[in-house]
Amino acid sequence: MAPETAMTTRDGVIAGGSALNATGVGTMQIQIAVGRALVQGTEAQGAYPVAVTAPETLTVADGNAQNPRIDVVVLRVYDSLYGTDGQTLARVEIVEGQPNASPTPPPLPSAALRLWEITVPAGVSAGTGGIQWSSALADRRRYTSAYGGIIPRGWGLSFAGAYPGQYRDNGNGLDRWDGSAWQTLDPVIGWTPVTLATGYTNNGNAQGSVRYRRITVGGVPHLQLRGGVSWTTSGSPPNSGNLLASVLPANCRPASLTSLPIAAGGVDIKLDAQTGGQLRLIGSTGLTTWAALSGVQYPLDA
Repeated sequence: MAPETAMTTRDGVIAGGSALNATGVGTMQIQIAVGRALVQGTEAQGAYPVAVTAPETLTVADGNAQNPRIDVVVLRVYDSLYGTDGQTLARVEIVEGQPNASPTPPPLPSAALRLWEITVPAGVSAGTGGIQWSSALADRRRYTSAYGGIIPRGWGLSFAGAYPGQYRDNGNGLDRWDGSAWQTLDPVIGWTPVTLATGYTNNGNAQGSVRYRRITVGGVPHLQLRGGVSWTTSGSPPNSGNLLASVLPANCRPASLTSLPIAAGGVDIKLDAQTGGQLRLIGSTGLTTWAALSGVQYPLDA
């Protein structure tokens, strides 16, 4: 599995379906679904592959009379060769936190993988209506993968890579560990529609609505555009050629004025991507009533 150091393995849930999902099944009871995980013990112990083969139901202790607490649901391994409890088994259990006006999760025992946190309000019990699971549960599952595989995104992205060339999913794309930091690769990001200035209409020359997205190409941030605009009077783009009623966000603006040739009705014209976030059409003789932005892409760095 994915290493963390020369002698330890990254513990975590093995992704697939709703592995080790949590559901409130009673006023004070929670059920953990089936799933698989890897639990790391000490270096001497190594890592334990664990499978929960049937749903496990756990009962949360009543709340403290005065203060809330945070309990943690863990997948824990007991090994009689390395402990004093005389047991060799794996089980899902609750590690109870300490009541406090500002509670924090409790420290975990050795060879325990954090799965979920439960906020237990002061005075809560079955008799008072129990825990409101929709707000009390916090997903703390992190994931692992086979060596060389991509680690799925889970709770917490603030971990270092173990070796140069390791990959992880960041939620929008992939990061690669370069030996000292995660470097984001070319992410796949959805398109965001723009708000056009008065006088412009989307779908010029049947190009679709004007949209943009920020991408990374070879480590350099770029902005991509697509779609087309049209207007009424031939040769005269309205609003002095300024396309946008709302300028692009700060992270989508070029470091310096960037001019690009684009297709338009009758002629090629110029698009100015301005540092203030505006996009401006610079017309020329022969221009009619549309301009296309599909295929436009430019760097954002200096």
